[in-house]
Amino acid sequence: MKLTIGHLYPDLLNLYGDRGNIQCLMKRCQWRGIEAETISFELNDRIDFSGLDIVLLGGGSDREQMIVCEKLKEIQEDFKKYVESNGVVIAICGGYQLLGKYYKTDQGMINGLDLVDMYTEQGDGRLIDNIVLKSELFDMPIVGFENHGGRTCIKENRPLGKVLSGAGNDGVSGYEGVIYKNVIGTYLHGPLLPKNPQLADWLILRALQKKYGAEVELTELDDTQEKEANDYIYKRFVK
Repeated sequence: MKLTIGHLYPDLLNLYGDRGNIQCLMKRCQWRGIEAETISFELNDRIDFSGLDIVLLGGGSDREQMIVCEKLKEIQEDFKKYVESNGVVIAICGGYQLLGKYYKTDQGMINGLDLVDMYTEQGDGRLIDNIVLKSELFDMPIVGFENHGGRTCIKENRPLGKVLSGAGNDGVSGYEGVIYKNVIGTYLHGPLLPKNPQLADWLILRALQKKYGAEVELTELDDTQEKEANDYIYKRFVK
């Protein structure tokens, strides 16, 4: 088996170690004997989504999102088809905001990909903190770090998790992130996946099942160290 990971615009969208998510996915595939490769796409590259099994859209500043915004218009139709056909996507912070219809900032309107029915508007101050979630998808909590000025409204979509510590999507609703088909969007940096092996494996498994059939299963890995890191953060911030 083989998976191909597409990393979109890593020169612009790579805050807080988001590239580490790629390294984590690659390693967890390789440890299982699954062949994996990553293709990085710069702004002027043509993207063939039919050849990708997982797509990472990382975080960037408002300025960098503005730069990417125009390019997104060119790939929106193909990206939408990929998502609607159950393509696997992990979108972090700025990438998460770009999944929606728009991000309204003091500097202007950033048009999103409109892949998920949601939107973001800039609020007063930034939401900066370590964050812990409880997700219905996993036994383990999801842990990470958030730093965002946008407040995201996911409307009727399913959240990634309930906030146990931190701010989340807007600091008010008590929820963080979004799940739509095989798309996960979240504000969590850190990078996210090394401390959350169950989330990493959710992405890998969905990609394999889409490509090879629903009967595909993942072999267990020794996640002792990953669980220790996750548990440390949980115990430190959840009273």
